[in-house]
Amino acid sequence: MSVRVVIADDQREVRHGLSMLLSAEDDLEVVGLAEDGARACELAARERPDVVVMDIRMPGVDGIEATRRIVQERDGDDEVTTVLVLTTFDHDDALYGALRAGASGYMLKDAAPSRLPDAIRRVADGGSWIDPGVAGKVIDTLRRTAPKDAAGLPDLTVLSKRELEVLTLMGEAPSNTDLASMLCVSESTVKTHISRLLMKTGSAERSQLVALAYKSGLVRP
Repeated sequence: MSVRVVIADDQREVRHGLSMLLSAEDDLEVVGLAEDGARACELAARERPDVVVMDIRMPGVDGIEATRRIVQERDGDDEVTTVLVLTTFDHDDALYGALRAGASGYMLKDAAPSRLPDAIRRVADGGSWIDPGVAGKVIDTLRRTAPKDAAGLPDLTVLSKRELEVLTLMGEAPSNTDLASMLCVSESTVKTHISRLLMKTGSAERSQLVALAYKSGLVRP
């Protein structure tokens, strides 16, 4: 099956250039082009794409706010829409704002021609994609700046209702297959939720999320 993609960028030539690039791939289908964040949200709600390729700096609703709205809109759905941010900006506010909003990937535009199709496939399958040029900074800063509660644990109030449910079940289900069955969703959707949990809590790996579920009292031995 094709991966269905919406492209959001305020520059017309960029939108159409990316559309041509992706349309050359047999397994990628561009189902909408948006000139700003508000239009991206409209297309995401109507077309239910697998991935939105999202610019950050756009008029009106910017890419970070649009990402937050799209992620929240489909938070409890059987299949989620993932967001891959594609931007020229690598400064901290843009980078961490996008990831905290729920983006599954962050790519700089100068890498797009050679890496964008693979990045889209990765996030559509529930994985994450961080541009190599900012990867080290992302991991370090997410660990240091993830909100903490009074006990020094990651603040779970930043998680959505669905993310809390996934985190709780992770203490009981040993595999993504089990989680998918318990939640009645696909394994790729489970992977997406876990990827967002890692980003929002500043965790480096799945085992830390399981430990967090116990330490926070979501799961009791």
